[in-house]
Amino acid sequence: MNDKVLRTLEYDKILEKLMLRASCCISRELVECLEPKQDFSEIQADLELTQQAEGFYRRNGYSPVDDFPDMREVLKRLHAVLFLPPAELLKIASCLKAARVARNALTRENTGAMLENLSNSLITYDYIEQELNRCILNEDELCDSASPALSRIRKQMRLANEKVREKLNSIIRSTEFQKYLQEPIITVRNGRYVVPVKLEYRSQVPGLIHDQSGSGATLFIEPTSVVELGNEYKKYLAEEAAEVERILSELTAMIAPSAKEIYNNLLVLGEIDLAFAKAKLAREMSAICPKLNSKGQVKIIKGRHPLINPDQVVPIDIWIGYEFKTLIITGPNTGGKTVTLKTVGLFTLMAMSGLFVPANEGTELSVFQNVFADIGDEQSIEQSLSTFSSHMKNIVGILKEADRDSLILLDELGAGTDPVEGAALAMSILETLHEVNCIALATTHYSEIKAFALSRDGMENASMEFDINKLCPTYRLFVGIPGKSNAFEISKRLGLSDTVIEKARVFLKKEDINFEDIITSADHARKIAERERELAEATRHELSHLRSEAEAQRKKNEQEYETHKKKAKEEAKRIVADTKRETEALVKSLRVLKNLSSEDKKLLERSIQNARDNIRNMEESLHDTPQEAENIGEPLTEVNLGDTVKILSLNQVGTVLTLPDSKNEVQLQVGIMKLSAKLSDLRVAAPKAPKKEKSSVVLQSKSVGLELDIRGSLVDEAIPVVDAYIEDAHSAGLSEVNIIHGKGTGALRAGIQSYLKSHKRVQSYRMGSYGQGDAGVTVVTLKK
Repeated sequence: MNDKVLRTLEYDKILEKLMLRASCCISRELVECLEPKQDFSEIQADLELTQQAEGFYRRNGYSPVDDFPDMREVLKRLHAVLFLPPAELLKIASCLKAARVARNALTRENTGAMLENLSNSLITYDYIEQELNRCILNEDELCDSASPALSRIRKQMRLANEKVREKLNSIIRSTEFQKYLQEPIITVRNGRYVVPVKLEYRSQVPGLIHDQSGSGATLFIEPTSVVELGNEYKKYLAEEAAEVERILSELTAMIAPSAKEIYNNLLVLGEIDLAFAKAKLAREMSAICPKLNSKGQVKIIKGRHPLINPDQVVPIDIWIGYEFKTLIITGPNTGGKTVTLKTVGLFTLMAMSGLFVPANEGTELSVFQNVFADIGDEQSIEQSLSTFSSHMKNIVGILKEADRDSLILLDELGAGTDPVEGAALAMSILETLHEVNCIALATTHYSEIKAFALSRDGMENASMEFDINKLCPTYRLFVGIPGKSNAFEISKRLGLSDTVIEKARVFLKKEDINFEDIITSADHARKIAERERELAEATRHELSHLRSEAEAQRKKNEQEYETHKKKAKEEAKRIVADTKRETEALVKSLRVLKNLSSEDKKLLERSIQNARDNIRNMEESLHDTPQEAENIGEPLTEVNLGDTVKILSLNQVGTVLTLPDSKNEVQLQVGIMKLSAKLSDLRVAAPKAPKKEKSSVVLQSKSVGLELDIRGSLVDEAIPVVDAYIEDAHSAGLSEVNIIHGKGTGALRAGIQSYLKSHKRVQSYRMGSYGQGDAGVTVVTLKK
């Protein structure tokens, strides 16, 4: 790809943006070398890799590649050195860590085939990384624990050092020696500990002279008493250096066999980081992955030039390569024509480099073998500084190399010379490019070229909109409508008299006037259609908004209904539980009453059982059934005294006791309870389903046993159970049943038999015979 074209379309500025998002040195090198590719499958693969990286970045919010030092040169010469210094070994450890972290991050989830292949090609060396970090303290020093020998040597060095310093401290603190010293300090010269002695007292401090001050007044002497200790310390220093060299050699030798693989790791990390740099740029530009083709078809939907401030850029819709292959764009200066050309060209270059483009979904770009642009040496988005000669020089080269796989971008075609000749040249150039069957976009002001495009198959006009009222461009592109120069309208609004403007109209050719009138009419129709489309779109959005609000209100009402229903049920359950407790307390107080006749006792027991049954029915009815939930019916608007209604929130049936009051509430009788309910919470009570007739005695008797075991029960607890059992047995057609109460104290037997005497279903009863349980069983004969 021509470097000049890349600069003209500002591709280098996109690379600068991409460079800022690259994390490591190798990916930055790849960005510097990045150029558009021509192979369709390679471009498709690059876009797929960027898409997979963008997906990972969107889900996790980070790139798996951390920055690492460039150790490629060190790894190349690794086999030629005895050992590497600690600093370089630490950098290799950083490279190993970067590979490990990237591989672990990418293999934790399904990232896509291409990213997965790259991550799988990363080889991790955990043992080497751990050994390097264990042995090396910093860039200049190894850890004491790097080897047992090094630990021992450094321990001995510390002891020897302490002895030397202790001896010297005793010297400088001595009153005898202090008068000989320039200062009472310990310093180091040539790796030996010394004290500063005044020159005139040289003979008073025996020892080795290692240095002298610049003035000559001070001698740095190692006292004789510490020379031997200093020699011992120097010996340990030599041993330490030898051990450190041995450890570094071992670490270097451990890395050497894997140097090539580690080198390849760095290259793979660079590829991964480049993909993630593209993904970061795509996210920041709100870019999408364009659909790719090799047919020369370009369709950009709401495309935004990536180098213009996102808050100011006006999106464009443009297409070419379908019904037409040549597009002529007209419009006012600084109206956005050049931006449109650069947007198409830059989007194409970005896609061919594996980059996403800032546009909406549905955008489609083509792979071209060549992209040519004539936008002038100094052309920018704001102004044109090119000349006719520079234009022609570029166009001559383009015509020589253009073919069917080329994208041609020509700005201000034919400008800078006589308008008549310039227009003729422009039409000839466009005709030549059209015959080559390439994709060409050109901008112009010439009316002749607009008419020329209308008369040629495969050519189309487009225009940049200009707001006459505000005297400024809107930067909106309309394909299919040629643009007007608007010179007369602009001049009139700027104050030029109508007389001058009318005289100017006289000089126009009649066909030019007619052509401008046609354009004006078409532009007017387009604006009407645009307004109607915007109105329809606004109406659609409003309807959608209203529908959303209605749906939200419906859901809110349902939630409120469920909340109120739940609260009402909880309240009903509480009332039922309170009623149950009060009933049981009342039962206990009634049971202690004495001097009651058998008939009164029987009546009392039946009342107690009925109360319990009512409470149990209310408890069971507090659970919704799907069928009940579906058939709730319409709310009542009026009720009459004595009506049977269903209380929706409680799922209970009650009888109306009072008419609605001022709050639209009524008093209801529900079982043994009286309560209030709103009219809106009431429904018509469904009629009770008729009881099914007994099909046969045998069928019914299958559900009732021939005996009832009430052992361990109190008399009060047992009587309701016995009563219900006898009723069921009679309904089932049984003639004789056994009630097992046990012998015990005889109280349960006596209570049950006393109750049986007055039971309407009992004909007679007797004690069980031998083999039937004797006194522990009462045999009951039922009436027919």
